Amino acid sequence: MQVNLISDTVTKPSKGMLEAMFSAAVGDDVFKEDPSVNALEEEVAALFGMEAALFFPSGTMANQTAIKLHTQPGEQLICDHYSHIYHYEGGGVSFNSGVSCRLLEGDRGRINASQIAEAINPADFYHSPKTTLVSLENTTNKGGGAVYDFKEILKIKTLCEEHHLALHLDGARLWNALEVTKEQPKEYGAVFDSISVCFSKGLGCPVGSLLLSSKEGINKALRFRKVFGGGMRQSGYLAAAARYALKHHRKDLRKDHLRASELASVLQQSNFVARVEPVETNIVIFALKSEFGEQDFIQRMKALGILMIALGRGKLRLVTHRDYTDEQHQYVLTTLTKLNTND
Repeated sequence: MQVNLISDTVTKPSKGMLEAMFSAAVGDDVFKEDPSVNALEEEVAALFGMEAALFFPSGTMANQTAIKLHTQPGEQLICDHYSHIYHYEGGGVSFNSGVSCRLLEGDRGRINASQIAEAINPADFYHSPKTTLVSLENTTNKGGGAVYDFKEILKIKTLCEEHHLALHLDGARLWNALEVTKEQPKEYGAVFDSISVCFSKGLGCPVGSLLLSSKEGINKALRFRKVFGGGMRQSGYLAAAARYALKHHRKDLRKDHLRASELASVLQQSNFVARVEPVETNIVIFALKSEFGEQDFIQRMKALGILMIALGRGKLRLVTHRDYTDEQHQYVLTTLTKLNTND
């Protein structure tokens, strides 16, 4: 048996999703004439109570476009030191926008209003880069799927308004967060100046993210997407997958979360594990005891048919997803339990 827990991006379209894709009405989205893309953008903008949305081939491009929208070269954004926009987007913050990052060490990828307040550069102090943007990530990737307390987000919004800062949300796994908190998407739409949401992670689509913002912001984003090479033609086949996932797959995220918590429970009882970070959604991050080598452990698990990755600094990661079956889950739980007995 082979079980891939490297990421929730490894999924393949479900049968129903494929049928929706095959039957999609399509056009040329570069000319904004793809009815399925237009319908997706309108549907999700309405879901979040925001004015407009734009379909992107990747969450990275959506985030990078948002940064471009809210900043000018030489300015600075504030984010957590674990942020995806800093670690996993190829240095795009500096390459695409000429912007620097002020990194804050938050709680598992979550920063608070007090930290941000201390990091904002004085607007009239020309020796420092002008702070213009705050970017949050919910859930946090390197933070192990941690979920923001919405009350803290509201405090951050108030602070941003006081200092005339834009507020962006990297919501690649926001669907996971919403299943935990039961907050409504419109609550987020009322707070953030822009939000990116991904369909190719927990929702199981092959490709696609959306950027949500004001009509003015999305009109500008359309040009930036073109500059970044993100214009697609008959992308309605992909948009149809996203629309299907929104209707049929969101509720399945709860099962991913439950399985992740069960994996964490077994790991916590293992004699080869030093610590397991709290599990709120579908990401399990743990560290081995010093006498166990990370790469040796990864290779040992691979030999047993279980794939995972290292995050560096002693951390390993497992991510549950919709293609991770009950049979596979029982196999992983049993395998980890046997390892504990043998080691």
